[in-house]
Formats: sequence, C-alpha cells, structure tokens
Amino acid sequence: MLNSLLNFLEQTGFYMLINGFLDGGWKNLVMILVSLLLLFLAIKKQFEPLLLIGIAFGMLLTNLPGAGMYNGELWSAFMDESSEFYHSYGYIMANGGLLDYLYIGVKTCIYPCLIFMGIGAMTDFGPLISNPKSLLLGAAAQIGIFVTFVGAVYLSFTNPQAASIGIIGGADGPTAIFVTSKLAPELLGPIAVAAYSYMALVPVIQPPIMKLLTTKKEREIVMKPLREVSKTEKIIFPIVVTIFVALLVPSATPLVGCLMLGNLWKESGVAERLCKTAQNELMNIVTIFLGISVGATATAETFLNAERNTVNIGGKAISMLRLPTIEIIVLGVVAFGVATACGLLFAKLMNLFSKDKINPLIGSAGVSAVPMAARVSQAVGQKANPSNFLLMHAMGPNVAGVIGSAIAAGVLIAIFG
Repeated sequence: MLNSLLNFLEQTGFYMLINGFLDGGWKNLVMILVSLLLLFLAIKKQFEPLLLIGIAFGMLLTNLPGAGMYNGELWSAFMDESSEFYHSYGYIMANGGLLDYLYIGVKTCIYPCLIFMGIGAMTDFGPLISNPKSLLLGAAAQIGIFVTFVGAVYLSFTNPQAASIGIIGGADGPTAIFVTSKLAPELLGPIAVAAYSYMALVPVIQPPIMKLLTTKKEREIVMKPLREVSKTEKIIFPIVVTIFVALLVPSATPLVGCLMLGNLWKESGVAERLCKTAQNELMNIVTIFLGISVGATATAETFLNAERNTVNIGGKAISMLRLPTIEIIVLGVVAFGVATACGLLFAKLMNLFSKDKINPLIGSAGVSAVPMAARVSQAVGQKANPSNFLLMHAMGPNVAGVIGSAIAAGVLIAIFG
C-alpha cells in the first residue's frame, strides 16, 4: 500500500516540479508565471483577449510537468531530415498529446488561412478601391518588416528566423504564424506572443510616433469624401487581386486567396450563410484552436533558452550571452515602430506631389491591424481637429496593409523557404 502511494506521488506534477527544480524545473515555474501574467493582461487589461487567453492557457498547459499535452521532442524528430519520422504526421498522431494534434493545424498553415477567410468576410474593401493610392501607403508600412530582418540578421539570427521576426512589423498575427510555422517553427511561441501583444498595444505604441513625425497643421488636414464604390467593382476586386498576387508571388496565394474568397462571399450577396459562418462560427472555432496550439509551443526549453556567441570587437574575440526571446520582443517593437513611421513619412512624401492633400495620419494605418490602426488614426486626427473624420480614409491603407503583409510573407517564404 505504501509503495503504491509513493508510486502515485512520484507521478504527480508536484513531485516532478520539485524533484527536477534545479535540473531545469525552475524554467517551467517561470513559464507558468509568464502564462498567468498574460492571462491577467488579456482578461484585466483586455490585450487581444480572444487570442491571448488561448495562447496563455496553452502556454500554461504545455509547461505543467507530466501532463504530456505537447511533446516538443516529437516535433524535433518531425523536422529532422535524418530521422525516420521526418514529416511523419502518423508518428505525431500515434505518440502525441491533445495539443500536438491541434498543432497540426498550425504546422500545415490551415488555421492562419481560415482566419484570413474570416477577416475577408468581415472587411469592406470599398475605401481601398475608392482611393487606390492607399495601396502605396500599405506597401510603405511593410518596409518595417525588411528593416527588422536586417537587424535580426545582424544579431546572428539565421535568415529564416530573421524573416519570421521581421514579419511582426506587419502587425498581423495570422501572417506571423503562417511565416514562422514554415521558416522557423522553433520560434513560434515567442513570435506569436510578441505579434499579438503589439497588436493589442497599437493605441499605445502608435500615437507618440504619429505626433512626433507630423505637425499639428498636417494632423488637421481634412480629406475629400471618398467616392461611392459600385457593387460590380467590389465583386471584381477580390477576383483580380487573387489572380494578380497568385501570379506575382505564388507562395502568398494561400493567405491572399482565402482573404479574397471571404470577401467575395460578402460582396456577392448570394452566399450570406457562408459569409456569416466565416465571420462567426468558423472564425471563433479556429481562433480557439490557433491560440491554444500556438501557446503550447512556448515551452520552457524554447522560451527561456540562452545562447553564448563569440563576436569580434576591436580585433578581440569576446564571448557574449544571448537571450533570443528578449531580442525577439525588442525587435518586434522596432518592426512595429519602423512600419508606422514609414507609412507616415510616405504619406508626407505623397503630399509633395498631390493636388489633394492626404492627412499623414492615415499612413500609420498601413500596418494591418484591422480596424484598430484605422481607429487610432481617427482618434489622433480628431484630437487635432474635432470636425475631422479620417476613419474611412484610414481603412484604405489598413486593408492595403493586410494584403501587403501577405505579399511580404510570400516573398520571404519564396526566398528562404
């Protein structure tokens, strides 16, 4: 009886956590505390709660010793070309836990594409069609992705890892997950947490940059009303964009194609049931699975790993300790800030050649945090001029940013995939 009781106690997570504390178990405890912090931010501060609650809870589940919900070693074998289980989903299904099964949807990039389908079904492309110049502002904001890529390479990340970190600058969580799951799955946890955290912090990060790079007079600019877009234009647009992007950047087709299919359901007016399903039931189900499975990748081994690199400074080889997760979080802020600044500055540049002046504030909406970034442009603009209404003007660059980030993702995958 005593032996049975001792055997039971040795199988509890409490025993595993305490017994292995000095042998890495403390990292699990730290990650549990991090997950509780993220739950607090999601619930109390409402930082992207629809996804961050799932991510934080997935992180909690994966770091509970003995639960076996997610098994990183299985996915290491899955990714190892020398392993007999290389790319063997059967191996995962036979030996994995619940979160391993759900993670297959991330690994195969199903979840991000379905999220894009829901976004398309909820989005009005009218402001973009009405003002095609908005595409340029959306494209300018993607410069942040490539600037951050260079910075990440300088910090000794590999090219695929740097590309995955840079995509945070697009301020689009599904796109970041899509790229990272293909190029650097080992960084999925930190990148996903950073991407969605900064999306939630759009109203905090962007306004200081917007005020720094614009004058009060520029923020007061009142733009002409947008022309009314016909139903025919709205139907043709997603079809044309899909064909063009698929031919230009084939690797971006999954994201852009799903985005445009969702929008076509919306604008056609003959598939209301499918449109509502994509907006609601499908979007909600996928959000649940995506959040939990992405959070599961934030294991103690990957999130709290430290590396020692040797760098040459002044002709001397110096050994330095690196914390990749902290670097990713810092680079994420850089990516987001540079993307916002590029959108603003390009709008100011366009004003040098435009007869009808553009309020530079809408350039900051070129990041693809829809519609939050557009609302921030509206809020900052109204503080400068209470009679100014920029929301619909800002939605043009905002939607262009969604398309632009998907194209940028396709380019990075084509180069480094």
